[in-house]
Amino acid sequence: MSERTGGDLPADETVLLAAFEGWNDAGSAATQALEHLHDVWAADQVDELDPEEYHDFQVNRPQVGPGPDGKRGITWPTTAIAVATTPRGRTVVLVHGIEPSMRWRHYCDEVLGIAASLGVRTVVTVGALLADVPHTRPIPVTSTSEDPELREALGLEPNSYEGPTGIVGVLQHEAAHRGLNAMSLWAAVPHYVAHPPSPKATLAVLRRLEQLLGEPVPLGELVDDAAAWQAGVDELAGEDSEIAEYVHQLEEAKDTADLPEASGEAIAQEFERYLRRRDPGLGG
Repeated sequence: MSERTGGDLPADETVLLAAFEGWNDAGSAATQALEHLHDVWAADQVDELDPEEYHDFQVNRPQVGPGPDGKRGITWPTTAIAVATTPRGRTVVLVHGIEPSMRWRHYCDEVLGIAASLGVRTVVTVGALLADVPHTRPIPVTSTSEDPELREALGLEPNSYEGPTGIVGVLQHEAAHRGLNAMSLWAAVPHYVAHPPSPKATLAVLRRLEQLLGEPVPLGELVDDAAAWQAGVDELAGEDSEIAEYVHQLEEAKDTADLPEASGEAIAQEFERYLRRRDPGLGG
């Protein structure tokens, strides 16, 4: 492997980035980050998975409507694999899909088989979770890995989370089992503004990926969108005294803890709270 600079990945290493709509994607922050990269790096789709194998179409229904040629057709919920070459010459594989309903191990096997054929050495899963964080502060993005050598080389944190997991957790685990470099990025989205889009969280994910890849990402209108989003939430909070007070409490807690980039342990705790909000059967 070539020399690393500043805690980023070797410039000649092919990297796979994966994000999935649904349970792993609060505010659509993760998948919109991949869509942004697909657009600005002009990625070409090279493969897709057969949705018949992995999706319950009563859960994720196909969509009917006009296609690019104007003819009506059906779009099926699938996973698309695209390849981009960055301005600095790095090959990046983008995996974007909906979290599958079934056969997760076979699904990961197929994705990683395609990754192997494309020369991937590093797999980065990207997710977003709902957390008790204020919208007025930097969005925390935690970067974790179970590989101690990778943590030391890239300044990542250990993954101490225990509990239910999604397809991003399974894919990361399977990638590591195959001997690939495997890591995960999670953005913490303020739970009181959970509806997508969440451009400030998407922006935070992209900036972390810039650091990891050592590759500047054109941000376009996303910076302005994030500022407009925050201003809109400010306005809504100003109209509700209870929400305003709650946001103030979150700001105080954040500032007192002095954690503009929350620790992996803190994010894990927020993730546990998020899961309990999603599944009352877990308690709490």
